[in-house]
This record gives sequence, C-alpha cells and structure tokens, in this order.
Amino acid sequence: MQIGAVFPHNEIGTDPGAIKAFAQGVEDLGISHLLIYDHVLGADPDREGGFRGAYDKDVAFHEPFTTFAFIAAVTEKLEMITTVMILPQRQTVLAAKQAAEVALLSNNRFRLGIGVGWNELEYVGLNETFNNRGRRQAEQVEVMRKLWSEDSLDYTGDYHRIDKASINPRPSKQIPIWFGGSAPALLDRVARLGDGWIPLMGANEKAQACIDKIKATREAAGLSFDNFGIQAQAQYSGGSPERWQKHARAWRDMGCTHIAIATHNAGPTNVDGHLARIREYQDALNDLG
Repeated sequence: MQIGAVFPHNEIGTDPGAIKAFAQGVEDLGISHLLIYDHVLGADPDREGGFRGAYDKDVAFHEPFTTFAFIAAVTEKLEMITTVMILPQRQTVLAAKQAAEVALLSNNRFRLGIGVGWNELEYVGLNETFNNRGRRQAEQVEVMRKLWSEDSLDYTGDYHRIDKASINPRPSKQIPIWFGGSAPALLDRVARLGDGWIPLMGANEKAQACIDKIKATREAAGLSFDNFGIQAQAQYSGGSPERWQKHARAWRDMGCTHIAIATHNAGPTNVDGHLARIREYQDALNDLG
C-alpha cells in the first residue's frame, strides 16, 4: 500500500516558493503521491437564503491542473492525482487537453480522479447543467479517452459532438481515471469505466460493501480487478500512531492500494510543520506490520 499526502490547499498560501518547498519536501520523504482537492467557486454565506456547505468563499482551493503543472516541473518522481476533480462542471474537450498537458509535462505521473460534486452554485457559475451530471460524466470519460488516443475523432453522443477533430499533443499513454463517490450509479460507472476508486468514507462496512459491489460488477462485465486501485485518505487531526495504524491496516485488509494523509485543519503551521506531520504518519505506518 503506497503512502501519499494531501496538498494543504487552504493553508499552504500563495507563495510559489512555499508550494515548491512543500512538493519537493514530500518527494524527499519518499511519499509516492500527492492529492489535490478541487472547487472553483465558493459561496458567500451572506446571500439571499444563506448558504450551508462544507466550505465557502473564504476557503482557498488551488486549481489542480495548473498547480500540478507547476509541481511537475519541480519534482521528478512524485505522482499526482486530483481528488476529486468535478468533471461535469467543466468543458470536456478543454479538460482533456489540460489533463494531457499535465501528463506530458510530468512524464505520465498524473492520475485523473473525478467526481460529480454537490454544489449547484458552481455549476451555475460555470454554465453547466447540474441535474444530469452523472450521466454526462460517463460520456465525458469516453470522449476524453478517445481524444487522448485518436488522431481524428468523429463522435456524436448524448452530450458531445466532435466533428473530425482531436487534441495535439496527446499523452503517450492513457491517463488513469479514478472515480470518487459511493452512490449506486457511481459504483456502476467506476466498475465499468474506472481504473480505480476513491472512497470518501472511512474503512468500514459501507466501504467493504462498495468494494464488493465494484468487484462483482467488474467480474460480470469480464473485467479484471487485479490492477484496479483504491485510494483512501487519513486525517492527521485527532490521530495518533496507534489510530493511524489501525485505520491503515483496515484499509489494507480490504485491498486498498494507496492511502494519503491530510495534514490541514490540525492547527496553524507552516510548510515544515506539514512535512513533519507527514513524516510522523509515515513513521507510524512503517510499523504497520
């Protein structure tokens, strides 16, 4: 099980030097992969009808594609994954072009983790439809994979029309696509279309049931589960070496292939502090047994 870290989006700040130091520090620790969360718009709570959600306009999110392009230039081995990019609120062809560029600039160190999101305000602001986002996501994946591999694409779908065109340059190989979420329709999509699953939950019976469902669906479709990945997350806040070990062991026993530690929301700190927290988690898992 590979150990990763989560980019501390709301605490890293905007200094390019600090972001560079963090990315290089993570890589120097031997961490295998880095996760970046994704939101484009944050709502102002002082609005008609108010707003209740996991974040608002005062929570910072760095844009994943551009941030990873920067990180690709200052690292050599660190794998990068969006966790998760809200794909249906983006133009599919543009997202495919941007993902291809990150894959090229990183020498294929990029995984595209995707989700459908929950904040309709973002969809409205980005001029995309909210209520068909799941169905469009499935077609988006099909279109993106064709754009990454075909020199000229003539495609007509329910939501996309590409008239003998493609992107250039294209990645040298397909970009892995992992799905986040646990709704029944999503589990069916990840099983049929995904290279991996990103559970947004703990290592519990619900997660095991989701994994069992994905396995069964892939088996029924004649798809192997051997190279299918599972990307879990752990929290530094409120944790201890014993709790981290128990949590990681539970995920490992369910077949988890990747786990990443989130160090934000654990009290004010700087780049060195975040790296020290990652090292503490890493050391705990070295004794996992």
